[in-house]
Amino acid sequence: MKTFLPKVDVNQRQWHVIDADGAVLGRLAVQIADILRGKNKPTFTPHMDAGDFVVVINAEKVRLTGKKETAKEYMSYSGWKGGEKYESAAHRRARRPELLIHNAVHGMVPKNRLGSQLLTKLKVYRGAQHPHAAQQPKVTAPAK
Repeated sequence: MKTFLPKVDVNQRQWHVIDADGAVLGRLAVQIADILRGKNKPTFTPHMDAGDFVVVINAEKVRLTGKKETAKEYMSYSGWKGGEKYESAAHRRARRPELLIHNAVHGMVPKNRLGSQLLTKLKVYRGAQHPHAAQQPKVTAPAK
């Protein structure tokens, strides 16, 4: 039995718009990662990029459950001794809410060149406006 390899036509990739207003961060990130990888299509192949583009709007209104708004911390490291910085989810939401969604999706895609390629198809915006109207994106309901 031979492995089925789909023909991936870059011109036939669809664009999805997801409104993050009131959506739970983890459930939304799973849905976005599945669309980026192409797991929602019958021609899914693990080692190929057959997914679609995803535009996320209203990133500042994404919901965190429990005490994660204050207890969850994001760490960054400069590479220097003592260069660790910690930031709460509430502080990151005030500073750059796009990173909340981007980092959650980053943790759910493969940690290799394929994962890096998939993340280039993710576009996250703070407000309700996005510059991708020319691509005629279809509205996708977020996971609740």
